[in-house]
Amino acid sequence: MARQSGIIKLKGTIGDITFYKSKDGYLARQKGGVDKDRFLNDPKFQRTRENAAEFGRAGKASKSLCTAIRPVLNKTQDSRMISRLVKLMMKVIKADAVSDRGQRNVLDGELILLQGFDFNGNASLSATVYAPASFSIDRLDGVMGIIIPSFNPSNQIVAPGGTTHFRFISAGVEVDFENETFVLSQSSSPELPYDNSNTALTILNNDLGVLDSTKPLFLVFGIEFLQQVNGTFYSLNNGAYNALNLVSIDTGI
Repeated sequence: MARQSGIIKLKGTIGDITFYKSKDGYLARQKGGVDKDRFLNDPKFQRTRENAAEFGRAGKASKSLCTAIRPVLNKTQDSRMISRLVKLMMKVIKADAVSDRGQRNVLDGELILLQGFDFNGNASLSATVYAPASFSIDRLDGVMGIIIPSFNPSNQIVAPGGTTHFRFISAGVEVDFENETFVLSQSSSPELPYDNSNTALTILNNDLGVLDSTKPLFLVFGIEFLQQVNGTFYSLNNGAYNALNLVSIDTGI
């Protein structure tokens, strides 16, 4: 892959060179690749086939997780979130110590490695919310909860300019990675003023309605910044500063 220079930027294919535009600018790369039949059957590509299979599982698992939390994810992600998540999901798969190479998967891997993942790489939760919070997952009752004691917003939240209010957001999900299904429960706090007045105790409960689940459970927690104009709340800067973190995981193991 090479970066295009000069005044005129090209798109398309000339000979064996493909010119295209990406998020990194205008690039060029040489056409190539291996014949499909050879890739599928040549012993020389055995390791490549194994890597491709596991990468495919990482992408599928990442999609399942993101789809499950989509309602809270819409305004709390950066443009490279998926690639960052897939990279981390590959570490989960490679931690599988029981399956053969090429057959490793997320369920036999270490899903706990996902804990602490920030869906918005430009606004980490740890650098945005300094208020204390506790997280719990009750697998038996299917309830995931967050408790935030009283705190001073102006002292313990780093908010972008123009913020008048904020709200905490949360979601608990049960994800079936094999069948690509999920159960979601979400909750949020009221709109809270961004000022020097201490907040009341905030409790967020996400009841899945699933008792004694056998699937992995995930709890995400974040903050959304708002601006109040004529009594109406608007998301600030299209959510560019909103934070969302995978704060707790129960794999069921």
